[in-house]
Order: sequence, then structure tokens, then C-alpha cells
Amino acid sequence: MIDYTLFLLALTILAALVFDFSNGWNDSANAIATVVSTRVLSPIQAIVLSATLNFVGAFVSTKVAKSIAGKIVDPSILDAKVILASMIGAAIWTIALTKFGLPISCSHALIGGIMGSAVIGHGMGVLNIKGLTPIFLALLISPVLGMLFGLILMRVLNKMFANWAPRKVNSIFGKLQLISVSFMALSHGTNDAQKVMGVITMALVSAGVQTTLDVPVWVILLCALTIALGTALGGWKVIQTLGMNLIKLQPVHGFAAETSASGLLFFAAFLGLPVSTTHVITGSVLGVGSARRFSAVRWGIGKKIIYAWVFTLPASAVFAALIYLFLNAVLP
Repeated sequence: MIDYTLFLLALTILAALVFDFSNGWNDSANAIATVVSTRVLSPIQAIVLSATLNFVGAFVSTKVAKSIAGKIVDPSILDAKVILASMIGAAIWTIALTKFGLPISCSHALIGGIMGSAVIGHGMGVLNIKGLTPIFLALLISPVLGMLFGLILMRVLNKMFANWAPRKVNSIFGKLQLISVSFMALSHGTNDAQKVMGVITMALVSAGVQTTLDVPVWVILLCALTIALGTALGGWKVIQTLGMNLIKLQPVHGFAAETSASGLLFFAAFLGLPVSTTHVITGSVLGVGSARRFSAVRWGIGKKIIYAWVFTLPASAVFAALIYLFLNAVLP
């Protein structure tokens, strides 16, 4: 007979990997939308590059994973039902919004899911306010910084190449964009794949399989493969929204947006802060567009994206809370 604890652990790991897959599916746009829209790479080339570097990036550090595992709620109350419900709730919202073509913060979805299921199961007292404060500050400030850095870098590039022929500028930055998009994909793997590593590590500790929040190598490998597979599938509606509908990009704009965003993401990963790659790259794209002229950005589409951002955390929390109540009613 299968041990009940191990059965729940297996379900939890499966749900976490579904979310990891949906994260790569939605966030594929973060790494490749700009390079596809500027036609520097074909969609297939961009996806292969992004998926490969997402995989590599997952092995760079585990600081973000440890933040997810220990700084959102009290780790001692994280039983299998709480973790399982949080993953299902976050995955439902991420998959639904990907279908609608909206880039969302999978970080918000994950954190909202954990908070929703933990609070409905154990009360508000389980929230780790000290740990959540820097996480929320990073999530709120990062898109603003992305927009600011994108704006500044684009203006500097505009001045540097003001007298150059557009064709020559596009040729140069078409090559440079191969470097910037590679860093963007690598930083995405460094930040995003680690979030699910942290969740699975929490589940392993909760089930008594291990006693520390150190991430096992097999968890790193599994999460890296899953997010890379999600990226390989590609959320084409999201790619179209972010890379083509929001603003018309040339290679120089793609380079500026990707460079600004990847720099911020690597810095956040170094600090162990799980920021949203979606927020950062979208902010950078908006900043780059604003450097050209304010009207270059299709703000109507930008408004829809912002609405999706605002509702992601509470919606994921509600879904996770409802799923926790269901699991608590049907499981012993």
C-alpha cells in the first residue's frame, strides 16, 4: 500500500511542476518577445535559445529558492495540503491568463497562492511580515526601475547614434541583441526556476524527507527541465502582446529593454529576491518606448497588462484558499 504522506508529496511535486511549466509558458515572452518582434531571430531559433539558457540559469544560484521556502510564511505550518493548494491556485491563474495573451507576474501568482492557502488553513499569524516586506518592495519597485533604466539607456543610445544611418544601427544592434537576449533568458532561469525549487524543497521538509531548506540537485534539474519545456512550447499570444502590440520595436530598442531588464534580474537573484521577470521586462519596454515619444506606447494595452498584474496576487490567493478548503474536506 502506498504511504499517504508520500502520495501527497508526489501530488504536490506534480502540481509544482505544472506551475513551473506554466511559468515558462507565460514567461517565454519575457525572454524572446523583443528579439522575435525585431526579427533578429525566428520564433523557433528564439525559443531554442531561451529554453536552453533558462535551463542553464536555474543552476546559477539557489538564493531565490531559499527565500520562497522560508520567508513568506512560517515554514512549520507548511503541510502538504497548504503547498498543494497553493500550487494549483497559482497554476490555474497563470494558465488562464496565458490563454488570454496577457503577461503576468508568476512571482505574484506563486506568493499569492502560498499566502492564500496558508492563511485559510492557519490564520493571518502565519505570515512572515519581516520576510515578506523586502519581497513585496522588490516586486513593486522592480518594474519602475526597469522603466527608468530602459528610458535612460535608450536616451543615451539615441544620443550616441543620432547621426548614424538607421540601417547601420539596426545591423549593429541586431548582433548585440543576440547577447542581450541571451542574458535575459539566463536571468529568467536564474530567478524564475528557483521559485518552484523553493516550493518543492518546502514540500520535502514538510514530508520529513529532508530537514534543511537546501535545494537537492535533482530538484534543480527537474525544475530547470520543466521551465525550459514550458518556454519551448511558447505562449504565442503573450509574445504578440508584449513584443508586437505594446510597442513597435527595432533591434536597438530590443537591446536596450533586454539589457536593462536582465541587469535588474541578475541583481535581484544575487540578493535572493524573487522579482517578476514580466514586470521588469514590460517596464523596460515601456521605458524604451517612452524615450522615443510617449505616444509610441499603446497605453490601452499597457493598462490591460497592469490590471492583470494588480489582480494576480489576490486572485491566486483566493483560488488557493478555495482549493485548500476542498482538499481539507476530501482528504484525511
